[in-house]
Amino acid sequence: MIKQPLSILIIEDNAGLAANIYDYLEACGHHPDAAPDGESGLGLLAINRYDAIVLDWMMPRMDGMTMLGRLRQDMKSRIPVIVLTAKDQLEHKLHGFLTGADDYVVKPVALAELEIRLRVLVQRTRGAVAESQVLEVADLRFDLGTLEVSRAGKVLAMTPVRRQLLELLMRRSPALVRREELETLIWKDDVPDNDVLRSHMHMLRKAVDGDAPRKLLKTIAGSGYRLGLSDE
Repeated sequence: MIKQPLSILIIEDNAGLAANIYDYLEACGHHPDAAPDGESGLGLLAINRYDAIVLDWMMPRMDGMTMLGRLRQDMKSRIPVIVLTAKDQLEHKLHGFLTGADDYVVKPVALAELEIRLRVLVQRTRGAVAESQVLEVADLRFDLGTLEVSRAGKVLAMTPVRRQLLELLMRRSPALVRREELETLIWKDDVPDNDVLRSHMHMLRKAVDGDAPRKLLKTIAGSGYRLGLSDE
C-alpha cells in the first residue's frame, strides 16, 4: 500500500466535519486542502494537483453530483473520488457510482477507514496501465465519452434506458447483477408492476448478442443477469 503523503482535496460544507477530516489527514502525514462547495472545489482543481478528493453530496451553490459530473465530463479527470454522504439507499449509491464516484462512505465518518480507503484508491489508480473512459467485455466496447456501443467493430443501436443497464452490467462483469439493482437504477422507488425489465433485457440481449457465435448476456434464473463469456 502507498506510504508516501497524498495531496487530498476535501469538499464539504460542514465546517466542523471538514476540519476534523483535515486535521486527521494532516496528522497522518498527508497534505489536505478544503473547499466549502462544488464550485469552489472546481476552482481549486483548475489550479492545483491532487491525488484524491473527498466529496460531500449535499452542498450549497453546487452539489456533489453536479460537481462530479463536471469533473468527469467537462474536465475529463479520472482523479479518485470518495463520495461522503448520509444517503445510504441503493438508488443513491448507484447514482453516485454511475456519475463517476470510485467509492462511497456513509456518515458518520470513521476517519481511520476514510484514510485507508483513500490510500487504496490512489494505489489502484497509479497502478492502472492507462486511464480510460472505455468499458470492454470480450469484443463488446462502450465508449463513455461518446456513448457509442459496438461489438466486433459494429456500432449497436441503444436507447438511453438500455445504455444505462448495459453500463452497470459491464462495470460489474462478470459478476451477477441482481434484478432489483437494475430496476432501482432505472425506476428508483417507482418500479412498474409488470415485468418491463424483462422486455428491456430481451431487447438488450438482441442488440448485444444478435447473431454473434459467443453470447455475452446471460439470465440467471430467479436472481438477475450477468455479462461475460461463459468461461469467465
